[in-house]
Amino acid sequence: MDVAIVIAVSALALALHVALFVVFRRWMDRDLALSFAGDDPARRAYMLAQLQQARAQGIGRRALPDWLARAAANAPNDVPAA
Repeated sequence: MDVAIVIAVSALALALHVALFVVFRRWMDRDLALSFAGDDPARRAYMLAQLQQARAQGIGRRALPDWLARAAANAPNDVPAA
């Protein structure tokens, strides 16, 4: 019985760490996208949409900063630059 408790608690702790890792990684990606946007709400919405597009295209984590920088540089004229 003791072994089952240790295994269950260890599995739950591992699952919690994985979940926190995924959440923190998403927060970092969101902060990266918003860092290119500045304080303008329209530009922030544009960059968050670009982040969703990058996720849909499967852009890797190493390529994401450059991809988002290009997206920010190629922003349409109705979205003010940061």
